[in-house]
Amino acid sequence: MPDDNQSPLIAIIAGEESGDQLGADLIAALRRFYPDARFAGIGGTRMQEQGFESWHDMRELSLFGFAEVVSHLPRLLRLRKELVARLTTEKPMVVIGIDAPDFNLGVERRLKKAGILTVHYVSPSIWAWRENRAEKIGHSANRVLCLFPMEPPIYAKHGIDARFVGHPLADRFPLVSDRIPARRALQLPLDVPVLAVLPGSRASEVERMGAIFLDAARRVASAVPGLRIVIPAANTRMLATMKTLLARGPHDEMMPILLEGHAHDAMLAADVVLLASGTATLEAMLAKRPMVVGYRVSPISYRIARTLKMLKTDVYALPNILARACGMGSKVMLVPELMQDNCTAGKLADATLSLFRDSERRGAIVAAFEQLHEILRGDLHGHAGDHAATAIAELVDAKSTTAKH
Repeated sequence: MPDDNQSPLIAIIAGEESGDQLGADLIAALRRFYPDARFAGIGGTRMQEQGFESWHDMRELSLFGFAEVVSHLPRLLRLRKELVARLTTEKPMVVIGIDAPDFNLGVERRLKKAGILTVHYVSPSIWAWRENRAEKIGHSANRVLCLFPMEPPIYAKHGIDARFVGHPLADRFPLVSDRIPARRALQLPLDVPVLAVLPGSRASEVERMGAIFLDAARRVASAVPGLRIVIPAANTRMLATMKTLLARGPHDEMMPILLEGHAHDAMLAADVVLLASGTATLEAMLAKRPMVVGYRVSPISYRIARTLKMLKTDVYALPNILARACGMGSKVMLVPELMQDNCTAGKLADATLSLFRDSERRGAIVAAFEQLHEILRGDLHGHAGDHAATAIAELVDAKSTTAKH
């Protein structure tokens, strides 16, 4: 192995837990193409376990919503300036921004102008927000790696190089799910109704919606005899927050099972899932579990989005968006959505109870989810990380060949 100073540098910038997992898979796959490369930038523990050198704490980028970003803007701008300066000096053979578009696209744009090859992994939701963002993303990234099959055609309309590489979560769930192993793993009876409750993975989400979701779960428990409630917390901090919220609530007979992690097991074990909008809705879909989705952003963020008419979709949950994009019907709603002012304990509970009481509807939803899972797998063979690494290596090699000539 050459000395680090002589090894080619591949820079990666990840800003959230999901990006850390994508980054770890990507590093493992890229090493097959570049065994002598060193990997550095911003990443979490999973990436560091793959030999990644993180220059900053990944949590510095884990922000969500206009209000949250604005309050941290001076620090984020300083961090971006430092990172761009360092990468411009070190001249990596490619810089890969994983998700976190508010931060990464600005970094990528400056580096691309400096002649450094850039890739953006995980397309922003151009099908939900203004589609003309695709052209602006092209100013930042030499290539965009997409997780959903409907995204590259949108970029193609704007002359942007984008590749569908498959969704990594589609690799992690079987096409036909079985709740028995998950129930045994969580020591749950096989013959009782189970509700999984996931009010968010960020502190701001749990603080904003945790009490509402717990109140909804109590209402469902009072109407469904023998119901078991499972609440998987994203990490130790979220677990402590959920315990605090439970202590503040009524001291009734609802005794949920609190877990640190194990979100996939909780979903697989459940009959119905009550959860916050976001990537978790895709996980529940791949687990083939009927769900109810609720969400609230900060009032400031919501007013800005509504005033500027930034949303171009009337649905928010990924299963609904995918169903419409994949031809299941322009009005189809596989998943009940209760957003902002409609995200109340009463409405969440009513929608959840409706699913528990309608086994025929649950069966139809499961069949639709299986169909969407097959679409997400596409015609690709192998794992998403391998396809992403191949798309990056092709780009790097093409630039190298052009430089030689």
